[in-house]
Amino acid sequence: MEKHFQLTDKEFEKQFANCELDPLDFSHEAHLRLAWIHIKEYGIEQAEKNIQAQLQAFVSFVGAEDKYNTTLTIASIRAVDHFMQRSGSDNFKDFISEFPDLKNNFKKLIGSHYSFDIFNSKAARTIYLKPDLLPFD
Repeated sequence: MEKHFQLTDKEFEKQFANCELDPLDFSHEAHLRLAWIHIKEYGIEQAEKNIQAQLQAFVSFVGAEDKYNTTLTIASIRAVDHFMQRSGSDNFKDFISEFPDLKNNFKKLIGSHYSFDIFNSKAARTIYLKPDLLPFD
């Protein structure tokens, strides 16, 4: 089990927002959990705003600004929201078990929405590029 699970949703959200979370504990799964928490608590629109601002602050705090990707951030949040709308889970552990592709086949899942590589696109890092193959609905 990943270390972020040692924290409640509220503790995890607070530590991340305050740049107190150990960067080594902020795994891909932890990114997904953050999206799940924010969507559940604030709705999709506010989740996108919150996470973009908090993630930019976090990567700046840890000196990893080059890792931030606007398109990937928003696409990830929208992918989590897509699966949340189809989920019967009331907690993140059950949710990620219900939809393991979010964790295990994430690049392929996101890549199926784009005809180009958003992971390495310079434009995708700074602005949100809408999917050109499949929308996140």
